[in-house]
Amino acid sequence: MSPSRMYFLSAVLCVAIFHPISGQNCSERCKACGGPEKDQCLQCLAGFVLHDNLCVDIDECGTDLERCPDNTYCFNTHGSYECKGCDKACVGCMGGGPNRCKKCAAGYRSSGVRCIDIDECSEEVLACPGVSMFCVNTKGSFHCQCAVGYTHRGDTCEKSQTTASEEKGFFDDIQEDEIEVLQQMVFGVVLCALATLAAKGDLVFTSIFMGALAAMAGYWLSDKSDRLIDSILKGR
Repeated sequence: MSPSRMYFLSAVLCVAIFHPISGQNCSERCKACGGPEKDQCLQCLAGFVLHDNLCVDIDECGTDLERCPDNTYCFNTHGSYECKGCDKACVGCMGGGPNRCKKCAAGYRSSGVRCIDIDECSEEVLACPGVSMFCVNTKGSFHCQCAVGYTHRGDTCEKSQTTASEEKGFFDDIQEDEIEVLQQMVFGVVLCALATLAAKGDLVFTSIFMGALAAMAGYWLSDKSDRLIDSILKGR
């Protein structure tokens, strides 16, 4: 082999060995590398830092790299970070949940390391004025609800207006003579049932039937005598 050809092959081998490889041949965190293994990185992708030929994830949270807006917190991810919203009990936070608050929001108070809801309905000061309202506690607040039969009118509860038909009961329009007829009908049905049972020879129901007949006869005679006395008095 000629010296020129040998020189060319040596140059190619040198480039292959010492020139950084880039692209798909590197491990996932490497931008440039000396081989496919993860500990052969020469340059890292964004979000990673080179350490002993390894690309290590940068935890942006708590550093100057983090740029999260107010009332959110930084959550580190693979090669980057996310800004997540604080719990509604918090005004500013260092993480998720009501136990990572920097300050408690309105309607909450500190209890140990947590911000807990204030139950306005159990406070000494009456949250909802008037006997027609009652208090309903919610997370961070409360609202006043009208009692049954009352409706909201601005900041107060007024008695609901009902029609005359709604106010009357089922028997309100029945006259006295109609009630007397209903009583007689019911009494007749009872007597009929007792008479049927008495006809079958049942001594107990026979005695009940005879007693009911006697009571009805006594009531009828008493009613007639009262009407006779009333007519005599009115005739005078």
